[in-house]
Amino acid sequence: AKELKINLNISFLASEISKYKNSLLYPKEAKRKAELQDYQKAALVYEAYEENIIENNLVDFDDLLMLTYRILDENPDLRRETSNRYQYIMVDEYQDTNELQLKLLKYLASEHNNLCVVGDDDQSIYGWRGANIRNILEFDKSFSGAITIKLETNYRSTEPILKAANTLIEHNSSRLGKKLVSHKGEGPEVKLQHSLDETHEAKTIAREIKTLLSQGTHPDEIAVLYRINALSRSLEEGFTKEGLGFKLIGGMRFYERAEIKDIISYFRVLSNPNDDFSFLRIINKPKRGIGKASIGKLQKEAYVRQLPLYALLDQMTLKELEALVGKKVAGSLKKLLRDIALLQSEQENSLYNFVTFFEETIKLKAYYGNLVDGMDRVLNIDEFYGYFRDSIVKRPELTLEEFLNNITLQSEQDQVEGEMITILSIHAAKGLEFEHLFVIGMEEEFFPLLGDGCNLEEERRLGYVAITRAKRDLTLCYVDSRFYKGRRKMIDKSRFLGEAGLVKSASLKITKSSNYKKGDLVKHKIFGIGRVQAVNKAGKEYKLRINFGGNKKEILSSFVQSI
Repeated sequence: AKELKINLNISFLASEISKYKNSLLYPKEAKRKAELQDYQKAALVYEAYEENIIENNLVDFDDLLMLTYRILDENPDLRRETSNRYQYIMVDEYQDTNELQLKLLKYLASEHNNLCVVGDDDQSIYGWRGANIRNILEFDKSFSGAITIKLETNYRSTEPILKAANTLIEHNSSRLGKKLVSHKGEGPEVKLQHSLDETHEAKTIAREIKTLLSQGTHPDEIAVLYRINALSRSLEEGFTKEGLGFKLIGGMRFYERAEIKDIISYFRVLSNPNDDFSFLRIINKPKRGIGKASIGKLQKEAYVRQLPLYALLDQMTLKELEALVGKKVAGSLKKLLRDIALLQSEQENSLYNFVTFFEETIKLKAYYGNLVDGMDRVLNIDEFYGYFRDSIVKRPELTLEEFLNNITLQSEQDQVEGEMITILSIHAAKGLEFEHLFVIGMEEEFFPLLGDGCNLEEERRLGYVAITRAKRDLTLCYVDSRFYKGRRKMIDKSRFLGEAGLVKSASLKITKSSNYKKGDLVKHKIFGIGRVQAVNKAGKEYKLRINFGGNKKEILSSFVQSI
């Protein structure tokens, strides 16, 4: 890419090359079919990449399939010999196969048709990485004479859990159709947990888990699932505060994620410009054309002058800097210093407004949004900005230094020793099972995750997968408000709760939690901000007596939110 002077993210280019190969597109075809400029550039990189690996007698992972198919396609005798060599072919997780794998499979079975595949179309959740659900839905068309055997007895989950899963997935039109029946029989009803926000949600789940542990439940039998990785932040914080040990499967902890570490490094530089470690992290994030050679020269000069990097750049004139690292890099460095000065000034004036100013000035979301996993990273950034804004609203006197200290304590707090609760995404949970399961974020725009390219049927299949991870005890959690695009937003419960037949069920057990106590500040849509004077149980909910500036009201806890 550098030789071609193409400034596109490496992970984006690698992903596009992989897609080309799995679609059996060779470089010339890829160039011809590419329409948008970025994809035209990716096709050029693909062509140069192929030339390079051929010259060096190398293959990559996708070549193992693509070249195998190509050899069999171009050599009928070898194709027949290979098919006869493997008389019986079995494929697991068939719903996750792609176009190339299907074509290769047809060749391998071409002489005998002794093929057995196992798959569940209702668990096809990898469309975003090339899996084609049509492969399993149209299996009998691809392999004429195929016999379908439905395995509908489920040995994992109880009947109420399967009833919710069956009812939900019936709303999909692209499916073969089946109805799971529990071998275990009846069990506890599926529970809904309604909380005010993500903090209350995490606290309530943590306390529920503590109760389970006190009753002798092994931590390995308890898990919390989420649709998007950004939701792990509140769980990590809540579990740490409650002294619960946890392990994050298939991902990094929130404050260890690269995009979050970048923001924190910027904040540390604003608080202490002489923090060289943080300054080096942000010097080329987002990209400013400042390479390793230029950074090496700066570090050497800083060592000679016995100065931190920021102080060195501040002290050097533009001409001196140009002589050291060149005109373009010098200009980028001086602009970075100006941006830092503006941000320092803004955060001293208004920390709340500073968050928006920081977003608009640094543009990390645009930088990370171009990566293959860009959506996840942008959602993480939004979660961080939202949490920062919320912290300022709750404590207007908060300073940037205090906020940094708080999150440092959270991220560095020692884990509780011993067995741990499992926290993981639904994608990472596929194939796993847990006796006690919580699924958080059951709200519109979060689950289903709505946006560009949203595949509602695949989102529904994800819901099906989440529900069927539970063996006996399932709690689906939703909140009244959550961070959305960096700001707190009132949200509706997920349509999936209704589609699963849970919301209207007369026998539904709803766990509503009150995490309020006397003296707490709360906000109501109509009455504004008030202070809680008393908390009383009212059936399945809690009734709060609140003083709204002299106007006293009794309101159910579900109609207010904490501030």
